[in-house]
This record gives sequence, structure tokens and C-alpha cells, in this order.
Amino acid sequence: MKTEKSTNTSHTDYFADVLGDGFNRLTRVHAPDYEGAVISTLIRRHSEMPSKKAMLYIHGFNDYFFQDEMAKKFNAEGYHFYALDLRKYGRSHLSHQKLNNVRSLLEYDEEITLALQIMRSENNNQTILMGHSTGGLIVTNYAKNHENSPLFNGVICNSPFYEFNLSLLKRNIGIPVLSILGKYFPNKPIASGLSKFYGYSLHKDKFGEWNYSLIWKPNNITHVNFGFIRAIHKAQKIIKKGITLKVPLLVMHSSQSVYGNQWSEKFKEGDAVLNHHHIHKYTHHIKGDVTNIKIENGMHDLFLSKKTVRDEAYQKTFEWMRLHFK
Repeated sequence: MKTEKSTNTSHTDYFADVLGDGFNRLTRVHAPDYEGAVISTLIRRHSEMPSKKAMLYIHGFNDYFFQDEMAKKFNAEGYHFYALDLRKYGRSHLSHQKLNNVRSLLEYDEEITLALQIMRSENNNQTILMGHSTGGLIVTNYAKNHENSPLFNGVICNSPFYEFNLSLLKRNIGIPVLSILGKYFPNKPIASGLSKFYGYSLHKDKFGEWNYSLIWKPNNITHVNFGFIRAIHKAQKIIKKGITLKVPLLVMHSSQSVYGNQWSEKFKEGDAVLNHHHIHKYTHHIKGDVTNIKIENGMHDLFLSKKTVRDEAYQKTFEWMRLHFK
């Protein structure tokens, strides 16, 4: 991957992105970490309407930004659209790094803050943070940790990862033990427990309608590290204890979760990754201007669901945005 390093944020720093069709990318170099060199990638697509409003989208685990339809939907609403490929994901993954590797979600603060600063320098004076799954957990905690920041004005969460989709015993005993071990053995691998059928339900080469890189977003992630478990657990604990946000928050999730050991069309009609009851429960641990919306038959990524379902998710999102942001 070619890396562009610059000391300013002018338009000349952007290069054409792999998505084409008006998408550009900006690569930034960050301080090295426990694996070595680190970069992040900001992707941008401007609205054709004159606007000073923008979205910043943060993807989830085993993911990267490829949702051109989503960007164009927000463009049509008059929002300039930006997305981050976080360090060690997608466009930002370097050959010496383990894909998705993280030891604290606070590691992402550097690139999120820089992205927001760049967006502000590009004449956007109203910005909404949006995150999917792990990205939803990240932006919720970011909003709490930067509650007086002038760089963002609201938060949208699409099926946020507020709890592990495990049995009560594993959630209350297994995960805390693994989290402790993750402090001392962060690189120790453990089975991810994620179903390959979620990927099958999305990618056009299987049973889905979407085209994306199976190198950057493989159907099956067999293992994660103890350090990843610790990072997620620590961030989830903050929300479970109760937080208050000073900006409006929209949380959306499916009406049902789906399970199974073999492929079925039901994987396209529910959340195959998280327990929707957990999302609903822990959203109520967040105080402030909070809106919680259930989307019937939504998939884990609501904006990758069947067209009628994702159209409803967009409709609900835009109604909320029009109510809260002029």
C-alpha cells in the first residue's frame, strides 16, 4: 500500500479511492505501537448540495468501509460523508500487523480525533459520529470520553457491540477471566465464536448482494486475541455502569437474533452476530437524549439488510437527523 504523509489537510492530500465514483482517500501516519508502524485511512465523498454538515462512519470488527450506497444516501440528505478504516483494518492494514488487533479501544482516539479535525478544517461545522457493531461501542465511549468536544454534535449506533453474545455464565465469569489474562497475555489466541454464515449472508459470491474484499473482510475469522477480549470488555463495562452523553444518541438494532449450524435464509432476517436484547438493555444504561429504535428483520448491519429493511433503517435515521439537526 502506498502511504501519503503530509503536514497539512489540503485537498491535494487526497487520492482516488478504490471505490471510484467520487470517493477519495487520505492516509495518515500515527505513532508506532506494540506491532510497529501504524496508519489510518480517511475516505471522503462530498454531497452535491452546498453543505457544512458531515458524517464520520466507523466500521466494526472484521470490517472496513465499502458501503458506497450508504455514503450516497447521506450525500442525498445534504451531508458530506467521511469514513475511517481504523488502524489494522482494510486500507490501513500493514503487512507486519495482525488484522483487527487492538489492546484498548482508546488506541483509536488518535485517528478519530484527527479525522474530526480534518473534517472541521474542510468547513464542516456540524458532524455526526456513526458506528457499526464494535464501531458503535467505540463511538459511544469516544462521545463519553470527549463529552465537551466541539468536533461532533451527535452519535448514531447501528447494532452496537455493548455485550458479548454468550451464555450468562460465560459473560459473567469467562469473559472477565479472559480480560484479566489479556493484560498479561494479549497475543494469546482464542476461538472467535463468530459464525461464517453472517459473511455468507452478505457477500455476492455466497448468498448476499454485496461485493467487497474477502481479504479485508473474510467470511470466517476463526481466532481473536486475549488482548482484543480485554479491550472490548473494558469498554463495555463503562457503558454497563451507566454513562451520560451530552449529545443526542440514536441506537438502532434488529427485532431478532438468529442462530444455526448450517446455512438458512433466516440469516438474512435477523442479527447473526449479537443478541438484540443485550443492545436494547444496555442502551437504557445511557442517559441523555437517547432514541432506541428496533428494525424488523434487520441484519447485524442494518444498512446491509434486504432493501425494504434497510430502506426503513435509512428512513428512521433521517427522521431522527432532521429532528435533531437543522
